[in-house]
Amino acid sequence: MVQSVGTMALARIGKCFRSLVHESSKGLFCGVLQPGWIEGCIGAKRHLLSEDVIKLQDFQQRKLAVAHLVTGMKGNYIELFSQKLQRNELILRDELKLLLHLCQSADDMVIARDAIYRYHAENRNLVYGEFKFGPLFVRLCYELGLEDLAAATLTDKSMREFFNDATSFNITLDMLFTKGSYENALEVLRTMRNQGVPFNKDTLTLASGICYKLDTAESYRICTALIEEGQTKGHLIPRHAYCFAVALALRRNDIVKAQSLYSKIMSTDSRLCQNLKVIILARSGALADAISILSAAMLLKSPSFVKKPEFSQEVVDLLRLQSEGGPHMMKVEQIITHLERADQVTQQTLDGILCHTPTGRRKPALIMEERRTSRRTLKPLQSTLLSE
Repeated sequence: MVQSVGTMALARIGKCFRSLVHESSKGLFCGVLQPGWIEGCIGAKRHLLSEDVIKLQDFQQRKLAVAHLVTGMKGNYIELFSQKLQRNELILRDELKLLLHLCQSADDMVIARDAIYRYHAENRNLVYGEFKFGPLFVRLCYELGLEDLAAATLTDKSMREFFNDATSFNITLDMLFTKGSYENALEVLRTMRNQGVPFNKDTLTLASGICYKLDTAESYRICTALIEEGQTKGHLIPRHAYCFAVALALRRNDIVKAQSLYSKIMSTDSRLCQNLKVIILARSGALADAISILSAAMLLKSPSFVKKPEFSQEVVDLLRLQSEGGPHMMKVEQIITHLERADQVTQQTLDGILCHTPTGRRKPALIMEERRTSRRTLKPLQSTLLSE
């Protein structure tokens, strides 16, 4: 009976149109420029994956749909499932899916964790089919703020091959990055590599960001090795991953490597890339070239509604420091003063710009869901191709 109810509820999830708005925590990092490089900042953490990758809203909508369809049995169901585990009874796939959609607390997640361990042990030699429990479990951990539970479960050797997809690892890495658990994130990354789960572009961005935050000799080696491996295999390296690697190279005082990595970026017209370029030029002594970038931003003619190039206060302060007492000192001061008056100098640190939350792809408007008849003829629209 429980199984049939669970199957019915999950089958009808797509018919529920209730929405749940989720906003990722936002905030700016604050920091102070130190001679040689910008030191690590302490402040609000940022996500590196966009909502269209994490898909937390979609997951929460499905949870709402299931909760609505099984109203009255939710609390009992989790208790009954706990008793089922104690009796060592066989766990069916749809039962487990329903359980994961009904969890609302850390206590519920303890039962869910025990359930997936049992399910994996019982079905280790079987093909699970197209459905993957890994992303479902880690999204639930994401929703409830249980990043340590997600990391511990993914890195447990007894759960090998249960999380055999990049999505589960990427979402967990993003959770750990957000909470500042960089060492744990690196361990999850090692587990992903050891289990042969292919790295995709999101993994490379997360890995570079984690290594940048750790800022150790080992993390620098790992970061550069991953980038070079991707280049050798002809993989697409995201610009964000390159920027993290460049920033880390600068932190490690490896200007030559920073220049080399920066040269591999296909499009450098972003605010982040322009700030990194000024730092590279200032640190390498090419002050005239750094001044040229700022001058071009200052003289750029663009409509009022187009956002002008911005430079971090830390970056312009570094340029001031490098030019102090030299022939370019007066010119640098004039340009920076002009940029400040034009509101083209931001207090956001370079670390804050680096660790931004991407917007992701916009979802198309659901025009056909709202209107089925033509406004012109008042006749039914026969195809989405005919929408006005």
